[in-house]
Amino acid sequence: MSTQVPRLFDGLVDDAAVFPPGSATLPDAVAAHRRHRAAWYANLVGPLLLPASVLPDLPALLGAEERIEIGVIGDVPIPNLYSLRDRVDPRIRIRQVEAAVAKRGEDPLPGLAALAGLPAHLDDADVYAEIPLTWGLLGALDRLARERAAGKRIAAKFRTGGLAAELFPTPVELAAVIGACRDRALPFKLTAGLHHAIRHIDPETGFTHHGFVNILAGAAVAQTGAEVAEVAEVLAATDPLPLVETARSRRDQVRPLWTGFGSCSVMEPLTDLVRLGLVNGGYQP
Repeated sequence: MSTQVPRLFDGLVDDAAVFPPGSATLPDAVAAHRRHRAAWYANLVGPLLLPASVLPDLPALLGAEERIEIGVIGDVPIPNLYSLRDRVDPRIRIRQVEAAVAKRGEDPLPGLAALAGLPAHLDDADVYAEIPLTWGLLGALDRLARERAAGKRIAAKFRTGGLAAELFPTPVELAAVIGACRDRALPFKLTAGLHHAIRHIDPETGFTHHGFVNILAGAAVAQTGAEVAEVAEVLAATDPLPLVETARSRRDQVRPLWTGFGSCSVMEPLTDLVRLGLVNGGYQP
């Protein structure tokens, strides 16, 4: 068990090894996740994220007494997700289910309405509605806030990257989303493009990627009531020193609103945290 990962980073990185650009095979991903869960940095790692369509193949890869926690990514129609619990091997615990409710430019409300009943079918699992950062966003967040107020374990998920430049929100756009979630007391998850701690330009694609420590610091600033411009300034920063100091000062606190992010690599975020002195890397005797 890890004793070196501060509370701020608990479960920060969901293990998305089977998804691009890593694209590990299911057997390799399960074996690697098993190693992560036994490593000194285990507290950093969230569930293994798997497409719903591969779940029938998972039990054959588990030991007779083995238990595994997963997050299910809805690559099937939303109505098909309602029977997940009945179709999953008892050795498998579904921690969360994530599903896109609309494509860019589509109204997210119909898909969100279809997803809103899912939490009641999944015991203690959290449900994340992936909402495009386009038209209809605020209405969707209002609907999510009402569902949470009614007691449902449903929250938001947003993309912060992809294979095209327009899939990377600007610091102002992301700051506005963080502020909107704060104003609604709405937890959110992020995915795509967050392998590294500090905002940077990918030398291969030329895309500017958000840094996950920037987002940790930005969410912390937002939680104090900061306006969009101030949060955007934190998200846009490339000097690691003030960002690290903000994170370091909150090491023993729970992350405000931001639940974490999926990454096809667990080691890249971990390496950055160790390099920046935010996690004391090394193995326990």
